[in-house]
Amino acid sequence: MLINYFKSAMRSILKNKMTSFINIGGLAIGITAAVLILFWVQNELNFDGDHPNADHIFRVTTSIKENNWIWESSPLLLAEAAKKQVPEIEKVARLNTSNWPVFKINGNLAYEKKVAYVDDDWFSIFNYSFLDGNAASFKRDPNGIILTAATAEKYFGKSSALGATIRIDSMNYEVKGIVKNAPSNSSFQFDAYLPLAALLADPNRKQNDENWDNFNYITFIQLRPGSNTNATAKKLAHILPGNNEEGTTISLTPLKDMHFDTEVQFSSFVLGSKNTVYVFSILAFLLLLIASINYVNLTIAKASLRAKEVSVRKMVGAKRIDLFYQFIAESLLTSLISLFITLVLIRLSLPLFNNVTGKAFDLDLSSPSVWLVIGVTLLAAFTLTSIYPALMLSTFKPLNVFRGFTVLRVKDTYFRKGLVVVQFTISVMLISATIIIYSQMRFVQQTNPGYNRSQVLSFPLPMDIDMNKKESSVQSIKQELLGKTSIQSVTLSNQPIINIGSISTGSADWNGHDTTFNPKIAQLSTDADFQKTMQLQMREGRWLEHGNEADKNNVVLNETAIKELNIPRPYIGQRFTFKGRTGQIVGIVKDFTYKSFHEKTGPLVAFTDPAWFSYFTVRIAAGNVTKAIADVQSTWNKTLPGRPLEYNFLDDSFDNLYKEDQQASFLIFLLAIIAVVISSLGLFGLAAFTAEQRTKEMGIRKVLGATIGNITALLSKDFVKLVCISILVATPVAFWAMHQWIQSFAYRINITWWMFAAAGLLALLIALLTTCFQAIKTALANPVKALRTE
Repeated sequence: MLINYFKSAMRSILKNKMTSFINIGGLAIGITAAVLILFWVQNELNFDGDHPNADHIFRVTTSIKENNWIWESSPLLLAEAAKKQVPEIEKVARLNTSNWPVFKINGNLAYEKKVAYVDDDWFSIFNYSFLDGNAASFKRDPNGIILTAATAEKYFGKSSALGATIRIDSMNYEVKGIVKNAPSNSSFQFDAYLPLAALLADPNRKQNDENWDNFNYITFIQLRPGSNTNATAKKLAHILPGNNEEGTTISLTPLKDMHFDTEVQFSSFVLGSKNTVYVFSILAFLLLLIASINYVNLTIAKASLRAKEVSVRKMVGAKRIDLFYQFIAESLLTSLISLFITLVLIRLSLPLFNNVTGKAFDLDLSSPSVWLVIGVTLLAAFTLTSIYPALMLSTFKPLNVFRGFTVLRVKDTYFRKGLVVVQFTISVMLISATIIIYSQMRFVQQTNPGYNRSQVLSFPLPMDIDMNKKESSVQSIKQELLGKTSIQSVTLSNQPIINIGSISTGSADWNGHDTTFNPKIAQLSTDADFQKTMQLQMREGRWLEHGNEADKNNVVLNETAIKELNIPRPYIGQRFTFKGRTGQIVGIVKDFTYKSFHEKTGPLVAFTDPAWFSYFTVRIAAGNVTKAIADVQSTWNKTLPGRPLEYNFLDDSFDNLYKEDQQASFLIFLLAIIAVVISSLGLFGLAAFTAEQRTKEMGIRKVLGATIGNITALLSKDFVKLVCISILVATPVAFWAMHQWIQSFAYRINITWWMFAAAGLLALLIALLTTCFQAIKTALANPVKALRTE
């Protein structure tokens, strides 16, 4: 019986080739898009879930009430004290990622930015698959190192890396183990692991880190089963010397929740957004819905053509359940054929999808998680396409079908039109979103941030530079660079202007200051050439000057600082104390965007402290980029031999601030195209069916004098009306959704009517092109042949 169901289903599919092509093609495209989106969604929701004890692992998060800061870091000494004083803690491990050691292999020098310094218990708390070596040998040797498979291949090729020696900074380290590359949904995307003892071998570093006031380490704890996390957190807080309820509080962030913890001030890990996950989950369902509507719509449209088939089946003894199974089999077969095409499409589109998302997804058909995503998507598609059509075709009364009623006692034309409206409503919403997101990204790129980032590169000083020689080395590099014709100007600062993250709270004082008011102030330590190099505009006064002894204590504030700190007029000459040094305000610089456009520009103070200098910023003379890079490299090698130079162009750094926004923008663009293609396929099928049903009518109209334009307009107008209704429904929904999205930008465009008008006109044009093809084909047909056809 089951085989007969599928034989009959295959005959039906082969008999209705165009309908089958639309159903299978639309479903395959919709399922492919949905599966790819759900790969990403599953990846986000299962971050750090591959560790066996993930439910018992927590990150120690500290909240400093005085300045309302939340840090993912804690003091170095907390871990050892916690193991002794808190019985609920089973294991503790610390992590530090602040150091970029220099790797030297075969004469090549390179900073390794993804290096983690970890405790001995790190590999017993977290799950790593060792391809070679083991964690035990790493724990025994303070000069051991563990590499990922990719890093081992990078440095040693196909040769075995186990036991090999790597020169790191001034020490030799032996490779004690090779682990599998971290999965894309792991927070720990490190290339190498070094013992924490290696970092603390520097006596100055150790002395600094053993101060309870320095929160330089990320501490992870594994609790014993049944432990109370809130009680444990309070015990940890009481360990901090001199701490009380009004001071620093500690909370325990579950490992699985760490990826979405966006409240921390700064994070060493890639953070995600649950709202983005929810949005893309909904989009995956909507794409499936659009594809499924094609099947349902065309099935309902052709219901009257199958009235004889169903009646004959009933006459020869078929029961309602038999008919139901028959039409379910048709839907299932359509879904299965779509699945095979989907697997091919996924394989072809994965490289592009990985490039857009920055992930490394793979269609591993032996992986249960892959089949879970595909299975859930296929089940959803099958459910959407099967239940209602099967009920309608198995339970209808032939007389009702000829009258044009559906199972719900609703005219089938109304039902079909409603489904078309749903399809194009979703399409118009996605087109509107694409236009608005593109406009916002264009606004970000074209809006003047208050400085000139063109033809500018920056590079950091080595982290381990000798502090006694730092100032002389820095000035030597600067003066030599200024003597190059390829370089226009050079400046020094504690951070690049593109993303100033150094914040101070409670370090400033000024005339009229309410001491209970201690706002967060961005701090920029820079020299006298910063304003000229970055082409900042002064509102009042001047910038800091060379050779001016008073300027060692003087400051320059931005416009926002003047407003938010309520500094009285006249601004210039006012007393301003910062970091314990009292000077005057010598200038007010016009506001410039020193963070991404997602964040509003806050108060900023510029001052001079050479001890803070860690970045060079170089403005290149027009047309001299290649020569300038060579000049920078040769000057660097001359002054700091044995240290790799790593530079970035400011334009590239600026673009990286919006990498996630650009990825989302491109994904929405692709989804909009997919939605339009699927909707157009369904509209094409309905238009073809309508034209076929009205062939004789059109023949009579042509005989009576109707022109091609009259017939085309007659066949197209109903579909145009449906798209217009879709535009009216989609506009307010899209406006609300995009208004919510754009609020994440402190500096943003205004959402205006033309964006929705453009989306609507584009959808209307696509619908017209789709329906007019069939309408013109019908209008050009020989009316005599149409009237002869029975």
